[in-house]
Amino acid sequence: MPADAALLAALREVQEPELRRSIVELGMVKGAALEGGVALVALALPLAPPDGGEGLRRQVAETLLRIEGVQRVEVDVRPMTDAELDSVGGVLKGVDPLRVVDASGAGGPPQPRRNPFTDSRTRVLAISSGKGGVGKSSITTNLAVALAQRGHEVAALDADVWGFSMPRMLGVDRSPGLIGDVIVPPAAHGVRLISMGFFAREDQAVVWRGPMLHKALEQFLTDVHWAEPDFLLVDMPPGTGDISLSMAQFLPGAEVVVVTTPQPAAQKVAQRAAAMARKVNLSVVGVIENMSWFRGDDGKAYEIFGSGGGEELAADLGVPLLGQVPLVPALREGGDEGEPIVVAHPDDEAAAAFRSIAEQLDVSLAPRRRHHPELRIT
Repeated sequence: MPADAALLAALREVQEPELRRSIVELGMVKGAALEGGVALVALALPLAPPDGGEGLRRQVAETLLRIEGVQRVEVDVRPMTDAELDSVGGVLKGVDPLRVVDASGAGGPPQPRRNPFTDSRTRVLAISSGKGGVGKSSITTNLAVALAQRGHEVAALDADVWGFSMPRMLGVDRSPGLIGDVIVPPAAHGVRLISMGFFAREDQAVVWRGPMLHKALEQFLTDVHWAEPDFLLVDMPPGTGDISLSMAQFLPGAEVVVVTTPQPAAQKVAQRAAAMARKVNLSVVGVIENMSWFRGDDGKAYEIFGSGGGEELAADLGVPLLGQVPLVPALREGGDEGEPIVVAHPDDEAAAAFRSIAEQLDVSLAPRRRHHPELRIT
């Protein structure tokens, strides 16, 4: 095998860290040659990495140094041109963005991008509540990180268009990337995130009617390069309005987790979210009770908001009570500072509750069905 071909074959193992695709498949390798034991590689980067490309350089060097005869690796990087970015966008969408040829051989317009979750193996968990103020976003954030800590590829969609808060809670410190017309979600703590918070200021009101909300959510799903994660967690808006109906249409295989607080009034309202889910043929898989107690300095658990709401709701719905999350200052502080409690205080009892819930969703409540996307009916 010629030297260049050997280098390219090895470089196919190297993935662009945010796109999760081979750098060869993405057309990032602009040159690869072996000269006197030195492997020379030229890369064009579709995204500006926070580390200036050092991590990718290291991956390339480690990969090529395993080839017999390679003693040293030199990697040169540059940003991609607009034309190169359009080409990568086509690879991510699975179509040529400049020309699509139909069966007759004639050129046609670019094909619309399909919903990536229609036939994927991604488990979609819609975190829902009947009312606001129950801590649904902090539940979604910490549960997503807990699933990532279990070794899964995890993404999150902040679908609470009016009350977007996940960018701050997750600690995402940069905007999404853009390759052609494909949005690349930023990540923090192992979780990729898309939120209205990236497109509107925190103090800006989103005043949209149903059709605009529907279109925005559709774009969040179809124009974003999600890279088929193991889990997609959706922070649903409270109530049973337009967004909930749209999400049921876009993600018909979603599993609903209902969040409530201990008091009976919240439990009764939360039933509406569950009833709505079932009305649109979404399965409710469990209940999470938040703010279950506050543990004082004396070590005693004080049930500030009463007790029994989560357990009663789970019994009424015929689903398990996945866990009870205590009210702790570190949970709120972590949300304000972008340090989820499962990261900042892993030994806290609230962090332990999130890990237990993640384990149940991952193991006990894993779907029994098996997906075989490689099989086709002809």
